[in-house]
Amino acid sequence: MGIAGDIIIIIVFGLAAGLLFNMIKLPPIIGYIIAGIVIGPFTGGISVSDIPRIELLAEIGVALLLFSIGLDLSFRELKDVRNIAIIGTVIQIILCIILGLGFGYFMDLPVNVSIVFGMIISLSSTMVVIKVLMSRGLIGTLSSKVMIGMLIVQDLAAIPMMIVIPQLQNMTGNLPVIGLTILKAALVLVIIIVIGVRLIPFILKYVAKLNSRELFLITITAIGLGIGYVTHMFGLSLAFGAFVAGMVISESDYSHQALNDIIPLRDVFGLVFFTSIGMLLDPKVISENIATITTLVFLIVAGKFLIFSSLAMIFKYRNIIPLALGLGLAQIGEFSFVLARTGEQAGVIDKNFYSLVLAVSVITMILSPFLSMLSTPLYSLKRKWFTNEQVQTINMPVGGLSNHVLIAGGGRVGSQISDVLSRLNFPFIIIEQDFRRFEKAKNDGYPVIYGDAGQETVLTAADIHRAKLLIITAPSIITAREVLAVVEHHNPEIDVIVRANDLDQIKELQKLNITEIVQPEFEASLEIIRQALLHLDCQVTGIQNIIDEMRRGAYSSGSNQLLNVSSLSKLKDTPFLLETGWYEIKEGDIFEGKSAIELDVRKQTGISIVGLMRDGVFTPNPEPVTVFKSGDIIAVIGIPEQRKIFENIYFKNSTWYPNKFKTSSDKAV
Repeated sequence: MGIAGDIIIIIVFGLAAGLLFNMIKLPPIIGYIIAGIVIGPFTGGISVSDIPRIELLAEIGVALLLFSIGLDLSFRELKDVRNIAIIGTVIQIILCIILGLGFGYFMDLPVNVSIVFGMIISLSSTMVVIKVLMSRGLIGTLSSKVMIGMLIVQDLAAIPMMIVIPQLQNMTGNLPVIGLTILKAALVLVIIIVIGVRLIPFILKYVAKLNSRELFLITITAIGLGIGYVTHMFGLSLAFGAFVAGMVISESDYSHQALNDIIPLRDVFGLVFFTSIGMLLDPKVISENIATITTLVFLIVAGKFLIFSSLAMIFKYRNIIPLALGLGLAQIGEFSFVLARTGEQAGVIDKNFYSLVLAVSVITMILSPFLSMLSTPLYSLKRKWFTNEQVQTINMPVGGLSNHVLIAGGGRVGSQISDVLSRLNFPFIIIEQDFRRFEKAKNDGYPVIYGDAGQETVLTAADIHRAKLLIITAPSIITAREVLAVVEHHNPEIDVIVRANDLDQIKELQKLNITEIVQPEFEASLEIIRQALLHLDCQVTGIQNIIDEMRRGAYSSGSNQLLNVSSLSKLKDTPFLLETGWYEIKEGDIFEGKSAIELDVRKQTGISIVGLMRDGVFTPNPEPVTVFKSGDIIAVIGIPEQRKIFENIYFKNSTWYPNKFKTSSDKAV
C-alpha cells in the first residue's frame, strides 16, 4: 500500500502506545516515540517502508505544533511573573548552553555540536509540566505561574534556535550568515505581522459568516501552512512561518475557535512527527552507551535543578517555589526533539549523537512526574532542618495579638475578609507566601507574615496559641492538613473555617477538626437560587428553609441531597406573605420633612412603617406624627404588590434594602 500503509501502521501503533502511557499517567508523546522505535528500521518485524516521505509529513506536524503554540500564546500569563519569565529564562538558556559546552568538552565534541546540545537541554516540556500540574491540582499556584511563564519564553526562544542551528554546520564561515539569517527572519516577521494583522482578520470574518466549520478549518490550516511556505521560500523554516501565523491570528477575535478546530489535525500530524523521531532512534546505540546516557541524565537533571532553583531565589521567590521550579522543569522538552531533528537534518549532529540525545530526553521526561512529586516532602524536610529560619512580620502591634483572627492566605478571598475585619476593628493577621500578595497586604497596612502557614515557626509568630478563629482560604486539602497538624499542638480549641475545592473534598475535610466548611461554587449556586426565588415573589422564610435544607444536605454528606418535596410545594403555593424592607430617605424625596399621617401612607399603599433608623439609633414602630428627614432609614412591612405601589408613589429613584439589619430568616412574618 506504500505510504498509505505506513500511515496506518504509525497511527495504529502510536494509538496503542499512547493509550498505554496514558494509563500509567505519562505523556502519550513518549509512547509515540517508543512506537516509532518499534516500527523503525533498526528493530525488524513490522516496519515503515518509506521513511523519507513520512519525515516530510512530520514537517507538517512540526508546523502545526508551532502554529497552535502561536495561537495559544498568552502574554497575559507573563504579567505577574514577567521578570523571572523573561530575564530569568534568558539567563537560564545561556547557562544551559554553557552547560552543554561543558559536556561537550568532556565528551570531545566539536563546539557547534556542543552549542546545539546546550540548546536542546535548555528547553523544558510544556506538555509534561502542564499535565503534572493539572494532575496534582497545582494550576493557579504561584509556582505554576512561574513555570508556565518561563515555558512560554522558552517556546519563543526555540524559534530563533531553529533558525540558527542549520548555520552552525560551519562555525567559522557562517557567523556572518547567522547574523544575516536572523536579520532576514526579523524582516519577514515584521512584513507578515504588518500585512497579516490587516488581511487575516478580514478573511476569517468573511469565512466565519458562511457558518461552515469545514471551510473555517481549511482556512486556518491554509493560513498557517501557507505563511509557513512563504517563509520557506525566503530560506527560513516552514515551522517559523506557521508560528508567526499563529501569533497573528491569536490577536484576532477568532483565535479560540481557530485553536479548537486545529487541535485534532495538529494531534494527528503530531503523532506522525513524534513517531518519526522514534524511527531514527537506534536501540543498539542506546545499549552500547547506557553508562553515558545514565550519567548525562543525572548531570542534566542536577544541572537544570540548580539553575532553576537558584534563579527562583535570585528573583526573591521563597519557600517551596525554588524546589518546585528546579524539580518541575528539570526535564528536556518536546521542542528539544524539533531542535535535535533540525540539527540532524542540517548535518550538525550525526545519527549516533541524535539517538543519544533522544534517549536522554525521553528518560528525563519519564522521570519528570516522579521528580515533581518530591518537592513537597523535600520542602517538609527542609523546614525540619531549618526550624529557626527568620520569619518576616509586618505591621504587628507591640506585644503581639490576642483573640484575633488568623487568615491563612491573602489572595482575593483573604483580602476581602481582611477588608471587612479591618472596617469592623476586629484584630487579625494574614499569613501569605506569595511575595506580591505579601507586599500588597503590607502596603494596605494590614498585619502580615511572609511564610508558609503550615510551618510551625510561622504560626507561632502569628500567636496561634492566642487566636480566636482560623480561616484557611487556600482551596487545597493538602494545605488544610498541614496547617491543622500544627494548630492541634498549639490551640486545639480554636474555631476553624476552611474553603473546599469541590463537594467531593467535603467528606475528607469533615474528618479533620474543622468548625465550618465553605465551598464557593456551591454557595454561589445557593445565592443564585435565592435571588431567583425572590424575584418570583416566593415566601422569604420558605426560601431560607430551602437554602438551609440544601446546605445541610451538601455539608452533612459531601453531596447535594434531594430536597423535601413538601418544602418545595409549600414554597410555590404560598408566595405572597408579608415581608420587610428598608428605604433610605434622601434629599428631595417626598418623605423629607413630612410624617406618615401627612403622606397618608397606610391608606395609599397598605404598607405599615414599623421601624426607623436615625443617627445609628433604631426606633421600633415610630409614632405616625414623626417627621422624617434626609438620612433616615425606614423599615416597612407588607406584601410584594403593596411594596411596589409604595415604591411607585414615594421612592421611584431609591433602592429597597431587603432586610438590611436582620438575618434573612427574620425577613418575613
